[in-house]
Amino acid sequence: MRACIAAAVSAVLAVLFSAPLSAADDYGKPNVVMILVDDLGYGDTSYMGATDLRTPHIDSIAADGIRFSNFYANCPVCSPTRAALLTGRYQDLVGVPGVIRTRPEDNWGYLIESAVLIPQPLKKAGYHTAIVGKWHLGLESPNTPIDRGFDHFHGFLGDMMDDYYNHRRHGFNYMYHDRTEIDPEGHATDLFTAWACDYIRSRKAQQPYFLYLAYNAPHTPIQPPEDWLKKVKAREPGITDQRAKLVALIEHMDDGIGQVLSTIKQQIDDSGRPTVVLFSSDNGGQIEVGANNGPLRDGKQSMYEGGIKVAACAAWYGSDRIKADSKTDFRAMSMDLYPTICDLAGATVEHSIDGRSILPTLLGIEQPPVRDIWYFTRREGNQRYQGKTIDAIRRGPWKLLQNSPFEPLELYNLDDDPLEEHDLSQKNRPIFNQLSAEFRKRLQQGGQVPWQKVE
Repeated sequence: MRACIAAAVSAVLAVLFSAPLSAADDYGKPNVVMILVDDLGYGDTSYMGATDLRTPHIDSIAADGIRFSNFYANCPVCSPTRAALLTGRYQDLVGVPGVIRTRPEDNWGYLIESAVLIPQPLKKAGYHTAIVGKWHLGLESPNTPIDRGFDHFHGFLGDMMDDYYNHRRHGFNYMYHDRTEIDPEGHATDLFTAWACDYIRSRKAQQPYFLYLAYNAPHTPIQPPEDWLKKVKAREPGITDQRAKLVALIEHMDDGIGQVLSTIKQQIDDSGRPTVVLFSSDNGGQIEVGANNGPLRDGKQSMYEGGIKVAACAAWYGSDRIKADSKTDFRAMSMDLYPTICDLAGATVEHSIDGRSILPTLLGIEQPPVRDIWYFTRREGNQRYQGKTIDAIRRGPWKLLQNSPFEPLELYNLDDDPLEEHDLSQKNRPIFNQLSAEFRKRLQQGGQVPWQKVE
């Protein structure tokens, strides 16, 4: 299977880079912007069916390119998905099975030293690399963005902000510009938007760039600017206060994404270098604060579909290489974006990864499934989890999951039962036994990697 995928990707790359976009060979490499938002529900964009909110700018990425109906986050919470996206590995294999937090007694991950983050191969391919926004893979050296290979960092190291305006977490200030602590004024979404636009404008045409723009919206606290909340309430009679706040926070973020897209398009006009924009969420929406995960069961924190199935789309601005308004039901997940971005950049991945490139699918070329087994895992503390894992594993239509470490495994056939209503664990023991054996193998693999700092 891997040989087939490699052949497909090689064929695509041969076409992709055979004709430079200008006289300079380096212009054959597009800029790449990866936009990752935080806790966005599967149904919380208007292009995915929401009727009480408006996301014209996120919608425009889908309209200008390709939208996925079967894209998955590696985990139903923040840090693990980010670790998977930036390393191309299953999160537990790089030491981040759970959420990295300020307090050691509530910390469930530590990014291992040997993990090769995406800026490293991209820099070898000639790219300048930057992250703006939420990092959430370490609070101190050696696990800060600059330590792990990024050329530029302007954002927040921590897991969440207790307030979108003062940017503190447990009283600590985690806002940094490269290695320098800063204390800016303003709503975090506005700051991240402005900093992303500043970075894009600062880049010279001679060198391509990779920007990882990680908004912390619409993560709790649900704290939109007051004028955005008033606008939503005036437009949507009968909307609950809870839902109105979340809609306003999402729409405010969408407006920021619109500013970023406008800056990208202006830079394309000025420099001639196209830009690929990828968009997704780190996990499903949090139901308790009013998120809409469409018809899917449950939401953030959960191994049911609503926790791990997310919106995703991509567009290639300044080029027609991704066909506008195209759709795919091809299945992929967060860690597959690592090799995809490397293929877009012409970067070589010289180490073992678990992700597989979906560049052929982006370009409308049929490709075989990227894997037979799909594995999702999360380790968490508190009274609900007690430091144990919850997990899901899928092969074909069959999905085996344990949504609580203290409850039995459940088995679903997603082709017949996409809403996960009918547990077949007792009715189909052969499939249950096969997938549970695979479960144990995956847990053993993850258990080889420490997820706490080794002194």
